[in-house]
Amino acid sequence: MAEPLIPLDQVRALAMDLPEAEERPSHGQPTFFVGGKMFAQFRDNHHGDGRTIVAVKTADAEEARMLLDAAPALYSRVAYFRAEWVGIALDRADTDWAHVGDRIAASWELAAPRRLLEAGGR
Repeated sequence: MAEPLIPLDQVRALAMDLPEAEERPSHGQPTFFVGGKMFAQFRDNHHGDGRTIVAVKTADAEEARMLLDAAPALYSRVAYFRAEWVGIALDRADTDWAHVGDRIAASWELAAPRRLLEAGGR
């Protein structure tokens, strides 16, 4: 039986599967960019917070608030990020990786250059 992928490996696979995605460190964290804009950041015990998350962009602060209110065990605010970003908990036994992948892809769409979206996006 194959070893399950660790959360960073899962996030990396999901993010890097998107067109023109790049990974580089930002503030010491594995961070994913498209067209020079960040669309996801992996954090593990960031500043000793004890959480493992992927930060993703939402359409706006209202969508972020809605997610935080609807599922506070899954979504969290992201320290040092603007209000339209949320963290998705990755350290749960029931992590829904398809959902995480959808949120990473939606964040990619919000950051991707128009030419990629016009070419069919993801």
